Amino acid sequence: MGLQISILFLFRIQKRITDKAKEKEEVEKKKKLKSEINRRKSGKELVSIKQEIQDKEMKKIAEERKRAKIEDKLARQKVKEEIERDKADRAAKFPKSSTEASVGLLVQPSATEKPTQEPTQQKEYDQTRIQIRLTNGSALTHSFGSKECLGAVRLYIQMNRTDGDSPFGLMTSFPRKVFMEDDMAKPLFDLGLVPSAVLILVKGQS
Repeated sequence: MGLQISILFLFRIQKRITDKAKEKEEVEKKKKLKSEINRRKSGKELVSIKQEIQDKEMKKIAEERKRAKIEDKLARQKVKEEIERDKADRAAKFPKSSTEASVGLLVQPSATEKPTQEPTQQKEYDQTRIQIRLTNGSALTHSFGSKECLGAVRLYIQMNRTDGDSPFGLMTSFPRKVFMEDDMAKPLFDLGLVPSAVLILVKGQS
């Protein structure tokens, strides 16, 4: 009888040990499952955060490009308005006399004179590519409309140069020509800067 009780007691103890081991195993499985769920959740949140940051950066870049285009458009419009005002001021200061106008109307070509041969029509370009060599050795390259004035190029240089803000003038090396203030109101096509040209900054001019 005593032996049976001992066997039964040992069996119960063994069962408790087994149950505890199973219970512990279940707890460990639940912990691992919960940890995996949290890890995946964190990964998804990290991807979402990265995507959100990327979207914000792209939006910021798009806004900056849009603002730059608007600023460039306003700057060109300002140059045009300044040129028109300058033309109006010059016309007011130096009006063409009526005598000169009369002489111009009276001068007629002689009947014996041979008609001058019309010059060969040049090919028209809508755009010109200008390379600008700065005083520090670096260069800027930009496309302008062939009918834009040289003043627009000067304004572009002032807004984008990397060699300081000292006064400067513009010239070409071949053929060598230094542009004056009056040239700033002339179209690039008329100045021979189409379809491409290289302009060099000259120090000490305004």
